[in-house]
Amino acid sequence: MSAVESSLRAPARTTYTFTSESVSEGHPDKVCDYIADSILDAHLVQDPDSRVACEVLCKEDRVVLAGEITSGATVDLDAVVRQAIEEIGYVDPDQPFRPDAVKILSFLSQQSSEIDQGVSAGTSLSGEQGAGDQGIMFGYATAETPELMPLPILLAHRLAATLATHRKIGTVDWLRPDAKTQVSVTYCGNEPLQVTDVLISTQHAASVDRETIRNFLATTVIPEALAGWFHDDLRILVNPTGSFVLGGPSADAGVTGRKIIVDTYGGMGRHGGGAFSGKDSSKVDRSGAYFCRKVAREVVRNGFGKKAELQVAYAIGMAQPISIKVDTFGTGDDRAAADFIRDNFDFRPRSIVETLDLLRPIFRTTTNYGHFGKPALPWEL
Repeated sequence: MSAVESSLRAPARTTYTFTSESVSEGHPDKVCDYIADSILDAHLVQDPDSRVACEVLCKEDRVVLAGEITSGATVDLDAVVRQAIEEIGYVDPDQPFRPDAVKILSFLSQQSSEIDQGVSAGTSLSGEQGAGDQGIMFGYATAETPELMPLPILLAHRLAATLATHRKIGTVDWLRPDAKTQVSVTYCGNEPLQVTDVLISTQHAASVDRETIRNFLATTVIPEALAGWFHDDLRILVNPTGSFVLGGPSADAGVTGRKIIVDTYGGMGRHGGGAFSGKDSSKVDRSGAYFCRKVAREVVRNGFGKKAELQVAYAIGMAQPISIKVDTFGTGDDRAAADFIRDNFDFRPRSIVETLDLLRPIFRTTTNYGHFGKPALPWEL
């Protein structure tokens, strides 16, 4: 295993405000992510060894699929796409983007044999499953919440998810699928002190007025989502353009992989740049990031620091990572954390797949409201 490096720095005690955003499952980019992960899962149901790298673009009544898939599965792509759109909630007969109206264009081919020969154990130079690409991945954890997630992104996700829940159960009849949320939190050093600002932009029916929307969000959605972090002096901003009737892919283009900060730590932890959705677990920019999150959680849970960030780097076709680095930002013992990681965790791609059981069709459950902080996911256990 590669040597694990560490960093030492003094903890900051300054007061500052940090803001993170989330988006709903009806946001155009998230629609594309969900379609891509639905296609991935549909292949894994039939063939757990499927190699999938699916990209999606949505605009008005068009859904474009592109990328590479090598699989023994036979999947009705049209049916998967239309079901995903229906599940999200785009069923308005007056809108062009709906299950029975979209036109689906597929530009999918098989995975390059040159990539396969480096990834597959039987043909790779290392004699075992190699990384599906070069790249750097990060994992992050912080003791500031029970979920070991940064508070701003955790609450932004809860706002978006709570909004979607009320839409689906019909608490009000004017909510529509597209929405964005934003939460600002004041910190002193590593400790969150107070939520200061909440911003929600939600798509709605043309018949509802802005004051009705604001009243529902301020008295129902926001207190429910923020729970103990809600207070009377909270500044609330709702639909700042004044109206949000036109939304989703009917109005705006969506593409997979454009919400990578929403998917991870809301900007609090670094990101290597690789997107997750539509990629099977041989792609280390997904599986490696998941494993780094698991290891960062274990560093914090075992008392090596109040927060921790891991970086791992891979070369395509190679099993052992190029480097692994841990940083507890002055909140703990970096050298002890590095020793703990070296002695307890195997970062080779095949080991990651086996440890996290990633050949299962679980990826549709990761797409929305963050890939981290959900207790049912194997890297969160």
